[in-house]
Amino acid sequence: MRNTIFLLLAIGHFLLSCQPTKPAPNIVIILADDLGYGDPQVYNSESKIPTPNIDNLAKQGMRFTDAHTPSSVCTPTRYGLLTGRFAWRTELKKSVLWMWDKPLIAPDRLTFPKMLKTKNYTTACIGKWHLGWRWPANAGEGYMNDTIPIGDYGLKGRNGLWKFIDFTKPLGGGPLEAGFDYYFGDDVPNFAPYTFFENNTLVKTPDLNKPNDMYGGLGPMAEGWKLEEVMPEITKRAVSYIEEQSQKDQPFFLYFALTAPHTPIAPTDDFKGKSEAGLYGDFVHEVDWSVGQIVEALKKSGKLENTLLIFTSDNGSPQRDGTNKGGAIASVKKYGHDPSRPWRGMKADIWEGGHRVPFIASWPGKIEEGAISDQVICLTDVMSSVASILGIEKGSKSMEDSYDISPILFGTDQPVRENIVHHSIDGTFAIRQGPWKLILGKDSGGFSRNLKIDGIPVDADGQLYDLSNDPGELNNLYAQHPEIVMDLTGILDQYKSSGRSNL
Repeated sequence: MRNTIFLLLAIGHFLLSCQPTKPAPNIVIILADDLGYGDPQVYNSESKIPTPNIDNLAKQGMRFTDAHTPSSVCTPTRYGLLTGRFAWRTELKKSVLWMWDKPLIAPDRLTFPKMLKTKNYTTACIGKWHLGWRWPANAGEGYMNDTIPIGDYGLKGRNGLWKFIDFTKPLGGGPLEAGFDYYFGDDVPNFAPYTFFENNTLVKTPDLNKPNDMYGGLGPMAEGWKLEEVMPEITKRAVSYIEEQSQKDQPFFLYFALTAPHTPIAPTDDFKGKSEAGLYGDFVHEVDWSVGQIVEALKKSGKLENTLLIFTSDNGSPQRDGTNKGGAIASVKKYGHDPSRPWRGMKADIWEGGHRVPFIASWPGKIEEGAISDQVICLTDVMSSVASILGIEKGSKSMEDSYDISPILFGTDQPVRENIVHHSIDGTFAIRQGPWKLILGKDSGGFSRNLKIDGIPVDADGQLYDLSNDPGELNNLYAQHPEIVMDLTGILDQYKSSGRSNL
């Protein structure tokens, strides 16, 4: 009898070993830049912008209604997405990286692409980087910016630092050092140098000065540079990458970081006048076109069925329509379109409009079509979730603020997160648990305060809102519930001191 059992087990093991292994999924993350929760029509029935491709993607996968960025501004969100860790744990305690800053990601930090390369993935970053470079000095060896403090826009002489850089030499510290096999993009569309980057070099040497009437910081520009050509070019490159990878057996990871609808508001002529929300709306419509190009490329290449595709944004919308030089804050609302609807606030704010964003995940046959999840998630969670899907062990010194949300993607309705931490441009913290959101500050912590938009006075030491009954964050209950304030403050303090939030 025992011999018979051993024989059956051996046969079973042999048959299982003969089964073809399923290939690892391709992973594509499309990160829009400054797209608001209320911009896509699938998220806002009153949106004045046609977004058929984003809407169709939601029909083909799962749409999250309570997804958040780890920060309400750009650089820290990108850091969080690619490391699974909050950027405020680095030396960048507020704001973003500015022109000529050094890299934010430490060389020994495990990143999304480094993790995937342990599973034989090819990896590419196309589009906006905004996580810093090491700029080669034009005098002697080494880099110009090794000792410059990051994130200080008021640094004396910052706009003239480019004069100490040799743009013909290879750069350091960019996407390749972070683990990507390939990079093509423009780094930051409103920062110098105004030229495309490919891997560690500049495609064209920036030997002209940016015209004063062109949007963006002062600095060098390559001849022929046109802001309107950025989105079409990076989209073309992303499509080409998918086509190239479809000819290979390796799985691939494409991190496609769009430059729109961030200022400069620069839609091409093909999209102008196609929305009812001014140039801003037209630029969002171009974002939708770009999403459609990626989906179509995956279909044509035969890779869509085995691709986990995520579409989201790096923070809320600044609500600029671009009709004035630099864009007029909140002027897009004059068209009857609210990019933050139904939430209060905008990009940079600690209020919901600053960090609650669209988040759509699609994987045919794996993620239910047309599903909607109200579970709380953060962009830092993507890395841990992919690690779980691929069976990658998570070390104790990585993904410190990343939760595995793959059970939600695959159909469970059980919460993964007990709470979530928010962070604004000026370093204001908030923590949310259940319906309660505690803000450790007296105002928006961002643009709304500076421009006195939604500026309802706060006559308490902080803000406490019950989002289940007050989603607009208008009724401050800070003074009425000191026990909740104390409990949530204690949890946040623990997360800060322990070095991680996924305890």
